[in-house]
Amino acid sequence: MSLISSHQTFVFDPLRLADRSVLAKVLFVLGGTLVLAIASRISVPMVPVPITMQTFAVTMIGALYGWRLGALTVLAWLGEAALGAPVLAGGAGSLAAFAGPTAGYLFSFPVIAALVGWLAERGWTGRRIAASFSAHLIANLLCLALGWAWLAALIGAEKAFWAGVAPFILGAALKSGLAAAVLAAVASRNRAAAE
Repeated sequence: MSLISSHQTFVFDPLRLADRSVLAKVLFVLGGTLVLAIASRISVPMVPVPITMQTFAVTMIGALYGWRLGALTVLAWLGEAALGAPVLAGGAGSLAAFAGPTAGYLFSFPVIAALVGWLAERGWTGRRIAASFSAHLIANLLCLALGWAWLAALIGAEKAFWAGVAPFILGAALKSGLAAAVLAAVASRNRAAAE
């Protein structure tokens, strides 16, 4: 089974990606990397980790694209960053980003896209708002945990918690709620269109 195709029928596939051609999926991946780059520019500067809409975009791509294509899209975006494209927070983009204080968060992004996508494919999204919120919140907390682990190795566990986790918990909950609301609206629109 390839990373960009699957013959399994899933509960949530609002973009009908399972039925699309490889070329269409490639275009969705490219579009997803553009969305991620734009979301990275929506930021509140903080040290050492800025607050951005990256995690919102990452989890939404996972939910909308499914775990395989969602993770592949996030990996493509990180590949663009590694090649020097200014697609990360603050217009950053270089191999240095993968060794700096935000590297743990960056490495978590394909994992959380895959997690939310996998859960969405099994019904943890759409009109099931509590399950959708939970899927996104679990992913956001996993992102914070992995980011904290990396940052703790650089600056110490307690300092990393207060600088790289605590300020982002409320944002994680708010972004999870926003994602659940948007996906509920998508599911309602798709249901209305199908009737």
